[in-house]
This record gives sequence, structure tokens and C-alpha cells, in this order.
Amino acid sequence: MERLQKILAQAGVASRRKCEELILSGAVEVNGEPVTTLGTKADPAVDVITVNGRPIRSEKKIYVMLNKPKGVITSAKDPQGRKVVSDFLPGIKERVYPVGRLDYDTEGLLLLTNDGEFANLLTHPKHHVPKTYLATVKGVPHGTGLEQLQKGVMLEDGMTYPADVEYHDVNMDKNEATIRITIHEGRNRQVRRMFEAIGHKVTRLKRIRFGELGLEGLPRGKFRHLSEQEVKMLLNEARKSHKVQK
Repeated sequence: MERLQKILAQAGVASRRKCEELILSGAVEVNGEPVTTLGTKADPAVDVITVNGRPIRSEKKIYVMLNKPKGVITSAKDPQGRKVVSDFLPGIKERVYPVGRLDYDTEGLLLLTNDGEFANLLTHPKHHVPKTYLATVKGVPHGTGLEQLQKGVMLEDGMTYPADVEYHDVNMDKNEATIRITIHEGRNRQVRRMFEAIGHKVTRLKRIRFGELGLEGLPRGKFRHLSEQEVKMLLNEARKSHKVQK
């Protein structure tokens, strides 16, 4: 017997948190009876479990890395008709969803999967898997500004964890700098807000690493499948980071 939200996530329905929302909304039934209580257990080998009237089924787990272009929505569909990440996954028939998000104007490394447990482990706040970005900003931050980011800055949703930052490039003619920054959280538009907090607007943002996984050799707009070793590496890193934070 397993908790219902875990069964749904493992079946590729959605991330565990989204599955919890589906349960609370009354969209999930077990043997014809609606279940709206989190923590309810079921046996997928015996019980008939449906979501919005459709029975769940186990899918082959897939894990892909996309080099997301700027101007693409991190979503399965967009009411405004803008490009979405699934437009860049030709040949993938499974319904995959992003592990975390990159906003419309941010490019770079985006993981997608149909493994809800994998997605939950990598995005849960307690795990603090590091993510590295190249942020091009207006003006050239002084060392004291970068030191603020290294110590943590106060945002409207609280103090950030210390970040690792270093100069990547400085263009005095354009009065701009590119900073390599590694954060250990996943707040909405966090990197942009951190630089705004020290007085520098981000004009370009690219995620280049997720944990130890990098974009090397993957062209913009293209994807590749992760190897079994890479999947294990990410999971181990998430578990390790959780232990370190305790």
C-alpha cells in the first residue's frame, strides 16, 4: 500500500504537489469513490485509480534535458499561443513536465520528466540542489554588491541563502557585466530579484548547470535524454544536499 499522491506521481500524472492538488479538488477516485483526503493509501496492483475519470497507467520513465530558448513558456500549453517547451521535444510521446521552471525571458538548462518522485526530490525546498546561471546585468556591480549576494539579501519573501558569485565577463564600453551565480533555492524570478536588490537589472539570464549536470554540447532549442548515471547523480546530490542542510 502506498499513499495516493505518491502512486499518482510515480504513474507520471504530475509532480507530487500537483497530485495533492488533484486529490483535494476531488478529481481522483479509487474504485469509483472520490478521495479528497491526503495520505489515503491504495494498492495500484489491485485498486482502480482514476484521475478526471481516466484510469492511471504506468509509463516508461524518461528524463530529458532541454536547452530552452528565450521567449518560450515553461508549460505544456499557452492560451496566448506562444511557444511552449513541448514544441521543442519532437519524438517524445510521453507526457512530460518541467522540473522547476525557467521564466519566459530566461534560457538554458531545463529538465523534464514524467517521474513525479524525481521531480519532487529535485525541487523540494528542503533539498537545496544548486543551480548555476550566467546573469548579464546593467552596470558593473562592485565587490561589496557581490558580497551582499554571497551573504544573502532580503527579498519580499524573506532572506535568500548565501549564493556563490564571481565575475564572468565585464564590458566597460557597454557598461554591463556578466556574473556567474549559483543559488540553492528555487523561488520565482529569484536571480533577477537578487540583482535588483543590489541595484542592477538583469538583461539576460541563462541557466548553465543543475547540480553537477551542465549544458555542454547541447545547442539552443535542442534536447537529449539523460543517462541512467546522470539521473542517479542528480538524485544522490539532492539527498546529499538535504543531509548537509540538516
